[in-house]
Amino acid sequence: MKLLAIHGAEDIRWEDRPTPEPGDGEVRLRVRYVGICGSDLHYYFHGKNGEYAVREPLVPGHELSAEVDLDPSGRLAPGTPVTVHPARFGPSVPGLEDRPHLRAGGDYLGSAAGFPHRQGGAAEMLVVEEHMIRVLPEGLSLERAALAEPLAVAIHAASLAGDLTGKRALVIGAGPIGLLVIAAAVNAGAAVVGASDVRPEPLDRARSLGATETFLVGTDAIDPESFDVVFECSGVGVALTQAVRAARRAGTVVQVGMLPDSEIGVNLAPMLAKELTVRGAFRFSTEIDDAIALLASADALDAVVSHVIPAADAVAAFATARDSSASAKVLLSL
Repeated sequence: MKLLAIHGAEDIRWEDRPTPEPGDGEVRLRVRYVGICGSDLHYYFHGKNGEYAVREPLVPGHELSAEVDLDPSGRLAPGTPVTVHPARFGPSVPGLEDRPHLRAGGDYLGSAAGFPHRQGGAAEMLVVEEHMIRVLPEGLSLERAALAEPLAVAIHAASLAGDLTGKRALVIGAGPIGLLVIAAAVNAGAAVVGASDVRPEPLDRARSLGATETFLVGTDAIDPESFDVVFECSGVGVALTQAVRAARRAGTVVQVGMLPDSEIGVNLAPMLAKELTVRGAFRFSTEIDDAIALLASADALDAVVSHVIPAADAVAAFATARDSSASAKVLLSL
């Protein structure tokens, strides 16, 4: 079988590997689509994602849809369309019963956090544990289903802000995850969803997903204290400063974008006088099931997928995914 492997910065190869065999409690999938995530971009372009460096060839990909190829138990028929919850949670910890994704000792598809690395889904065949599989409802296409994992991240982030019904919400950074947070906030009942970005093209996509106020960074001003909730999705320090400024008194800021693993200049002074709640958002727990239901209910989120590129053309695909003016979510087809 073929798979993609990142060997270092800007070194990705379409390689031959033996077809894996599933063991007890495992299922082999024939992967159809894999989304390119921000972490995948970091692994490819920089050879590391935050503090996690590529120390052996790493198969990227944790956003995927597939069809069952072989289930030794016989419970899932060949050809069954599925997506995958990419996490294996660590041991139970008191106080984290409802947040298994925060437990230490787990892993995630396509991650170099541990060694050996947890290999990802950008492979023609993938073996996963049965509990990670989610069977798709009838009518949900495999292409759209590849959005289930990032949409689950967005739904989880929206939930951390509390009840959004009737609220004004701002999403800073209208890249793929920001677009999905916009959709999640609209679905959660926000009365107004604003979006800001440094480029006009992402803002056009944001409007198609329900953003009614848009702000081009450097041109349009965001009034201080004008939003109840702000989702920072760019991972840029100056944007967190803007988020704190834009949030109303006693409002909430949810940090969704991955901040760099370094000291950065951020002005948090207004946080004190406004008594803001600032929360980090990390992956998700069970929200992938909510994401699948939302994807199955309507086709609006198809607009998030801008390109589908064969995995054999990975260099071009990663270059496209890096260019936010030209792309939103880029899927690899296998």
